[in-house]
Amino acid sequence: MMSSLNATLIRFEGAVHGWLIRHAITALRLSMGVVFVGFGVLKYFPGTSPAEDLVVTTIDAISFGLVPGPLALVLTATLECMIGLGLVVGRGLRLTVYLLAVQLLGILSPLVVLPHRLFSGPHHAPTLEGQYVLKDLILVAAAMVIATRFRGARIVRPDASVVRAGRE
Repeated sequence: MMSSLNATLIRFEGAVHGWLIRHAITALRLSMGVVFVGFGVLKYFPGTSPAEDLVVTTIDAISFGLVPGPLALVLTATLECMIGLGLVVGRGLRLTVYLLAVQLLGILSPLVVLPHRLFSGPHHAPTLEGQYVLKDLILVAAAMVIATRFRGARIVRPDASVVRAGRE
């Protein structure tokens, strides 16, 4: 009885594992694309994005005040929407990944230019904005995985058989 249940669980796990190998990177690319489009669209409407002030302040600091706040928001929104659409559509992935690299530098730049604002909690704990920026480290890792696809990387089973991911 226990051996039969164990064998059933192992077969189920194998089926799930196979599905993950075939679809995980595509799911990562699509979900990241939807997030970028969603956050990008918010920036087109003043007062809607919780990151609005952080974006304006950061771009003001890194551009030495040359880029006005409203333009900074529109440029950021447009870049994020372009990246998001590129990830969702899955075409032009190379250009999308390069744009994403530029965007990620911008997203993480407050760690360098505004650390006092991000870590001013008790005992220098991250503020809500600091937590917002720190969670973007996940986006860096996700972008690294997605970036491997345009040069043909695939997930490989431990038994070394290759499972082709969908069209990317």
